[in-house]
Amino acid sequence: MDLIKLPLKHQSWLVATVCMVVDGGFVLLDREPLPQTVIVLALTLAVNAMLAGPARLSLWVAAAQAAVPVIILVSMSNGIDANDAGLLIAGYRAGAWLRGAPAYASLGLLSASLMACMFLNGYGLLYAVLVACKGALLPWLVGRYTTARRAYLAELEKQSAMAEKDAKAAVTKAVTEERGAIARDLHDVIIHHVSAINLHAGAARLGLPDGNPRLTSSLRAVETSSRAAMVDLRHLLDLLHGDKSEGARQPGLDNLDELLDGVRAAGRPARLEMCGPQRDVPESLDITVYRIIQEMLTNALRHGDASGVTVTLEYAPDSLTVAARNVMGTGDDSGSVRRGLVGIRNRAGMFAGTTRSGLEPDGRTWRTVVTFPLEAS
Repeated sequence: MDLIKLPLKHQSWLVATVCMVVDGGFVLLDREPLPQTVIVLALTLAVNAMLAGPARLSLWVAAAQAAVPVIILVSMSNGIDANDAGLLIAGYRAGAWLRGAPAYASLGLLSASLMACMFLNGYGLLYAVLVACKGALLPWLVGRYTTARRAYLAELEKQSAMAEKDAKAAVTKAVTEERGAIARDLHDVIIHHVSAINLHAGAARLGLPDGNPRLTSSLRAVETSSRAAMVDLRHLLDLLHGDKSEGARQPGLDNLDELLDGVRAAGRPARLEMCGPQRDVPESLDITVYRIIQEMLTNALRHGDASGVTVTLEYAPDSLTVAARNVMGTGDDSGSVRRGLVGIRNRAGMFAGTTRSGLEPDGRTWRTVVTFPLEAS
């Protein structure tokens, strides 16, 4: 058993008990007359039991320990070993726990007691001083040193924690600044090019002769998509800057019609089917489902045939299922499809969603299904 892990109160009682056993054993080994032995033993056990008391009483404990050997020597005129261990621990406690006048008063009482006993036993001044230094001053200084060392280590730990906190703050600041720089670069470069696409598409549409509505519709779709891309990009840049204001809100399920209109403008039919009673979902999941459907529609445009794509949203009491179905074209790039599915799977995994995809039994229809668990309504 690791004694350091014991509560302080238990450790105090352990120290007091050991002192009682050691000092009581020496009293019994002195083989003095029974009445004297009983009195000395009672005094020794009593003052040593005080060592288990709170630290704020260390001055009174030192005074009681100092009084015992003088009382025994004066009243019994003999040199029975009484509370030698208790005196050492009392000196240590006084040095470790007391400050100012109480600490020095405790040291003075213990030193005076030991020197008085030496004088009463006929020893000289030098011997008395050495005994006082050994029995009172030395444990008092050790207690002082232990407390100072503990305070020093605590200060080192505090400084280390502050340094670690400052380092984390510096890293966070550096990351924030880097994100800001990336956001500025994205704004300066990508917005410029997307704006140019929008302007050129508009100019081309306005410069077309009348009588080509299909080409005019396609160019209008390019303008609309480029403007939507700039809005989404600005939203993303606001988030990258740390701006969570209402104006920086990401698109969600309420914006699905805009996605489907974009597919229809490209000349592909796009259908949305809703199953089950519609319910609110967390905003983060709302954005994720929107992005997944956006990726599904993009894959259908790239790899599907002219029959278009059907998107299904199925609301269940404890789940939300998103599915997309389209007929594969003849020149599909399976590697590109897999990359798109990896993105869908990663987004779904952030919300414990499951993803299934593959060809239907007819060998031509591709179906992607993503299911998200929801709290039961």
